[in-house]
Amino acid sequence: MSWFRANKKKMRSSLNQLYKVVGISKQAAHQYQIRQIEFDKKLSDLIVEVDELRSEHPGCGVEKMYSTLEPDFIGRDKFIETFMSLGYRVKKIKNYYKTTIPVSYKYPNLIEGLVVSCENMVWQSDITYFDVNGRFYYLVFLIDVYSRKIVGYAVSDHLRAEANIKALKMALTGRSAPKIHHSDRGGQYIDNTYTNLLKENGTNISMGLIAQDNAYAERLNGIIKNEYLKYKIINSFEDLKKETKKAVEHYNNKRIHGSLPNKLNPNHFECLSENKDMIEIIYAQNRPKPKGSTSFWFDEIKKNDLICCINN
Repeated sequence: MSWFRANKKKMRSSLNQLYKVVGISKQAAHQYQIRQIEFDKKLSDLIVEVDELRSEHPGCGVEKMYSTLEPDFIGRDKFIETFMSLGYRVKKIKNYYKTTIPVSYKYPNLIEGLVVSCENMVWQSDITYFDVNGRFYYLVFLIDVYSRKIVGYAVSDHLRAEANIKALKMALTGRSAPKIHHSDRGGQYIDNTYTNLLKENGTNISMGLIAQDNAYAERLNGIIKNEYLKYKIINSFEDLKKETKKAVEHYNNKRIHGSLPNKLNPNHFECLSENKDMIEIIYAQNRPKPKGSTSFWFDEIKKNDLICCINN
């Protein structure tokens, strides 16, 4: 309409004639213009909110941004279409470097098909790497499967078990020991100091055969690296430690999770009353159990852990 008025001398028809051809009234056109101005103003304000969100969560995807901000003037699909067109798409980077050197199968997988109904029932841990100017550094995380909270972490310049022990001690300092600790078959997780620390705290040790058996920890690695660290200026080991600490704080306190009720962040979820009315089922992989395993013992461990968790 503004363009039409600015170029009306070049036009052979009036606005009223144009309205008649299109089949709308002048009043309807005017109301549409008002709505569009209001929409543009709200969109400008929303872009500011989105930029603020991205400053704290650089790798936050467009769909998660909508779930976090919940704007009341624009629908989900329109939001995604609009912000994709504005260049807010997040590019995912696949990692090909392996940090796990598998050892012989020493501990059974205790979590296949397990129903997790409270915090500190199952923790998962994994190691990932981060490239700083051509040098690899390593990140260790422990995640509570139920609340998705990072309960312990460590940053190191080596793959020795010391970093895993440091992360585990951090986790045990802040909360009760888990019923089950699950990991892949990396040598760090069968280190005597590490396993003794778990056993001293009454924790059952569980290990998977493939990465999918450790899916919660594997996914966490990707979130920390691809939603936070890769967007930061990291030129040294000290930079990496500082940015990892910030990422963990933002993840635990601000990043929403679609798998949690009302899309809460982990700390908010854990602050709810004990009866959270949520269970997490760790689905089994479609493959046979390893030789020598005893199904009855697996089932008894799961059953007893669930009963203890509910009673506590």
